[in-house]
Amino acid sequence: MTMWKCRVCGYVYDEAVGIPGSGIAAGTKFTNLPGGWTCPVCGVGTDAFDAVRSDDIHARSVTTVADVMAAELAAWDVRLIFGLPGTSSLGLVEAVRKNRDLRYIVFRHEANAAMAASAYSKLTGKAAACLTIAGPGATNLITGLYDAKEDHASVIALNGQSEAQYTGPGGIQEIDQDALFRPVTVYNNTVASRDKAVLLLTRALKYSIVQRGVSQLSVPNNIQKEPLDAAFCTRESCIGSSAFVPTGERMTDAADRINAAKNPVIIVGWGAYASGPEILTLARTIGAPILTTFRAKGVLPEDEEWVLGILGNVGSPAARKIAEGADLLIVLGVGFSKFTNVPADRPMVQVDIDPLKLGINKLSVSLCGDCAAVIPLLLPRLQKKDAEDRRALVAWMKREWNEQRDREADGTTVPIRPPYIMKVLSEVIPEDAVIALDVGENQWWFGRNFRMKRQRFVMSGYLATMGFGFPAALAAKIAYSDHPVFCITGDGGFSMAMGDFISAVKYNLPVVVIVLNNRQLGMIRIEQMMERYPNFGTDLLNPDFAKYAEICGGAGIRVARPDELRPAIERAMAMGRPVIIDVETDPDRF
Repeated sequence: MTMWKCRVCGYVYDEAVGIPGSGIAAGTKFTNLPGGWTCPVCGVGTDAFDAVRSDDIHARSVTTVADVMAAELAAWDVRLIFGLPGTSSLGLVEAVRKNRDLRYIVFRHEANAAMAASAYSKLTGKAAACLTIAGPGATNLITGLYDAKEDHASVIALNGQSEAQYTGPGGIQEIDQDALFRPVTVYNNTVASRDKAVLLLTRALKYSIVQRGVSQLSVPNNIQKEPLDAAFCTRESCIGSSAFVPTGERMTDAADRINAAKNPVIIVGWGAYASGPEILTLARTIGAPILTTFRAKGVLPEDEEWVLGILGNVGSPAARKIAEGADLLIVLGVGFSKFTNVPADRPMVQVDIDPLKLGINKLSVSLCGDCAAVIPLLLPRLQKKDAEDRRALVAWMKREWNEQRDREADGTTVPIRPPYIMKVLSEVIPEDAVIALDVGENQWWFGRNFRMKRQRFVMSGYLATMGFGFPAALAAKIAYSDHPVFCITGDGGFSMAMGDFISAVKYNLPVVVIVLNNRQLGMIRIEQMMERYPNFGTDLLNPDFAKYAEICGGAGIRVARPDELRPAIERAMAMGRPVIIDVETDPDRF
């Protein structure tokens, strides 16, 4: 059997394969093709084809570099790959298609794919992968990958690259991808030869998992397709756990400091999100109220007696007051962003896996380690305290804050006020749900007025990029298929990502999208007002989001009045398909 290559477009006719689905069976000689047959890609006749030597095009049965790389991803338990296929990544895409342990989720835009990968890692703690083409595919990934970098999510970016022999000025879709990805990554390289492919991939995986960041590998198109025997590949491995704890002396110093405190306060960040039960035990033992950063909202249900809510610009005045009045702050996995604004002059016991976050002031005792490992070792060293007065104070503060939020949630005004939307969502969204939150005014109202029970939620933390919420919701539904998933977003953020609503329909991902539609970039409008600028450039011309959902094959519901909101959410939850609830709000009503 011979292969014949078109001199115009490069299409290869393989006599051994024929053209499936066209009536030209496997084994049909090129010279026996029907009269008038033309290239199925560019339409030229048979006289534009040349016979190709067998060593010029590798047989389809040969195991390729891409095949071995795909198998290595699966062996490292990286099973989900988000992205778009294209010319420079076809070898990798074919390898993913053939590997039954891998699933390729094709998005309509690479930025959404990268945000979904970041969200998947934040929610599950596992690494996710992106796969797309050289040039524009790679550049489109950057925003989502930067989100992963800032929030310490493990993401592997695999990108095609122009064939090695074409590297240089004038290459189509060719850019310096090593330079592009350098500021975003903990590991960044190009596979220059097949014998290094597996070594570089396993090293990229190792860096991404251990350092909780982004790794990137560019793989030239021709190298992807070269034959490779996996048995002779050099590879690296990764330690099973990165948990470590401080020395006993440091633990004793921390326990002594906590035992001596009269008014301790616990502040919980994302780094301690997995330690909710242990944190509650700590609070009950020493009589300390629990405050959280925004990202750690929901580490414990907000109706727990010691949980006072968020410390920061969306939190309560009581949270700020009690933090500033503490004689010791027990700070667990906190990143110290300006929005949380932890009182930095207070004595502290800090626990963090990142030593660069420790030693915030000279009054702190620093414990370098994983909160999940450190807190259980710290608890037996602590003295049980009588804290009835503190318990009563926290209960009073919680009651005052809840009453204030109830007053804000006026259910009689039209258009619907955002605090009322959050009140209804708090009551209707099930406790086992996963919530993907976008950036913007909707985020402010969620942080302030949504009352978490046992739901999980995910957001774009330090990068704070609009458009994150919806792709994150798709990732959440893929990760937790048996849990209800909600996206809470604004009209500005959703319109940045709405092209992939069709992907939710395609992959049968029944997420419920609540769009707070005020026809404004509402947060920017408020920021202009606070800085005494006139309002400019924030008005939005929106489509009918409900009709858009229906056109895509999903369901759409318009909500204009407060009494319509609860039935709409309950109806959407029962549909078992992707739904957009377009909620009419007003930027002038707070």
